Amino acid sequence: MNTLRQFLIKKEYQRINLIYTRTNHLEVKATLNGIDGTFIVDTGASNSCVGFEAVHKFDLFTQDSDVKAAGAGASDMLTQLSKKNTLQIGTWSKSRISLVLFDLTHVNTALVAHNATPVDGIIGSDILKRGKAVIDYDRKCMYLKK
Repeated sequence: MNTLRQFLIKKEYQRINLIYTRTNHLEVKATLNGIDGTFIVDTGASNSCVGFEAVHKFDLFTQDSDVKAAGAGASDMLTQLSKKNTLQIGTWSKSRISLVLFDLTHVNTALVAHNATPVDGIIGSDILKRGKAVIDYDRKCMYLKK
């Protein structure tokens, strides 16, 4: 009998380690536009996001948006968009990634209050769907299709 890992590797998925945090989040190290960052993996987030404070870090080109963001206890947050980004998670890589930019202060404040490290952004279901993600919570990893 094949394991999940063997099955997915045969199907050309890439295995990516996740970090289980003190706040019960899953984090992943990723490279955005060639720069390393830390992101929460959030299956409930419809879009992948980066905090306003990381715009310069990742060299993002932004444009204003009329869309208001909501989530993690905050609502009606102003947003911006950044298009044509390159995201690499492990050996999986995609270009032409669009990101929503908004104030992640409330998220990072909550993380720091629980002795966890702040994050640069959130990997949402848009990226997870594009990568045909399979998350193995028991083994603390996810698989993304090449």
